[in-house]
Amino acid sequence: MRNMRIHGLCALVALVLAVTAAHAQISVLYNFGSKSGDPLQPSYSGIVAQGRDGNLYTTSVSGGTGPGSGTVFKITPGGTLKVLFNFDNLHGSTPYGGLTLGSDGKLYGTTDTGNGCCGVIFKITTTGNLTVIYTFQGGLDGGASTTPPIQGRDGKFYGTSNGSLAAPYGTIYQVTAAGTFKTLYDFDVTHGAYPQAPLVQGTDGDFYGTTTNGGSGSSDGEVFKITSKGVLTVLFPFDGVHGVSPFGPLIQAHDGNFYGTTFGGGANNFGTVFRMTPAGVVTVIHSFNFNPDGGRPTAGLMQGTDGNFYGTTSDGGTLGFGTAFRLTPGGTYTVLYTFDGTTGAYPLVTLMQHTSGLMYADTQRGGTGPNFCSGGNCSGVFYSLSEGLGPYVNLVTRAAKVGKKIGILGQGLKGTTAVSFNGTPAVFKVVSATYMTATVPVGASNGPVTVTTPGGTLASNKDFLVLP
Repeated sequence: MRNMRIHGLCALVALVLAVTAAHAQISVLYNFGSKSGDPLQPSYSGIVAQGRDGNLYTTSVSGGTGPGSGTVFKITPGGTLKVLFNFDNLHGSTPYGGLTLGSDGKLYGTTDTGNGCCGVIFKITTTGNLTVIYTFQGGLDGGASTTPPIQGRDGKFYGTSNGSLAAPYGTIYQVTAAGTFKTLYDFDVTHGAYPQAPLVQGTDGDFYGTTTNGGSGSSDGEVFKITSKGVLTVLFPFDGVHGVSPFGPLIQAHDGNFYGTTFGGGANNFGTVFRMTPAGVVTVIHSFNFNPDGGRPTAGLMQGTDGNFYGTTSDGGTLGFGTAFRLTPGGTYTVLYTFDGTTGAYPLVTLMQHTSGLMYADTQRGGTGPNFCSGGNCSGVFYSLSEGLGPYVNLVTRAAKVGKKIGILGQGLKGTTAVSFNGTPAVFKVVSATYMTATVPVGASNGPVTVTTPGGTLASNKDFLVLP
């Protein structure tokens, strides 16, 4: 399963352009390959990040100018695309992972290859100034990362790699914004192998993640947790019945449980959606049936501001190009949209909800971009999905001590008159219409952050945690 490229599997499904009625409003914002130098074929994990300016940022594994080794690009919510950086091997190549927004306003990511060996960890400004902060050496530090690092409560970044000759089953690492690097864990098959998804930091401060292979008693992958000191605990080894090979990232939902997807296994062998308690008790809440559900999801889930889960499948549906779906916490599954080729095919990337309420992601194939388009097998689209969800505010930093300043993303923030942490008023500063800061006030308690704007009061989609 190492470095598995899902487009190879999806190519087994014949690409036949057709039209399907949408259950949700899908809008194609950009067809990759519309012009020379475009991003091409975005793949998993491909995380899409919202910047302080309200625009969307991510990567593509190919395309761009020069060697065509991939890009970092920006796209506005209205669909205007700009390539910010063309990878050139020296700065890495094939950036599969997408990007994470740091508290410093920069975006962080990785490349799978390049710079002489095994890829790099980089940061980039929203104007395109890219800095390599660490180059994988191919030793016990690992390499070939397909995920962006996430920023922990301590300000350091934590991520995974697929490994190297010296660490063949993958690693978990810690790195600072300045490039100080530390390997936290080398996988050994028994405790998992080949992590393909980003980590998530739980409310308990530990990091949670998955591997697509390995695990005790099987080779179906696992869910693990690891401390910032590198102590790893296997929480659940997949067994086929509960799923096989989780590629997508976990999320911790409002109920405190973790939710994710698997690429295979389950009742129909086309993957599952599962719920896991922090103690590692796993329950399958949906098994994909390929048609009409879709199947083989590489994307994870997103919990919308309505409390429901949203996701995509990389294959299947009535046309074989994948689906977008909604799943209630109680397990009611609804296909929202069946991709038809012209509106994209094989969505591999996890949906993200913009602070406007709209959801965004891209597809690896399909669309109508004329360049690099053979027999209708085009280079993908960037799309939005609307379920009528309203605007909210997103916390750049979800947990901090009293007196610390945090960043807040939103819409229409100019003219804000009040910010509160679970009802306790806070000092704030509006930087722009889409970004502001606030200081955690004395007396604050765990709960939502609310921002009172001229257009109404906006609540955070996640509770803020006051650290001792």
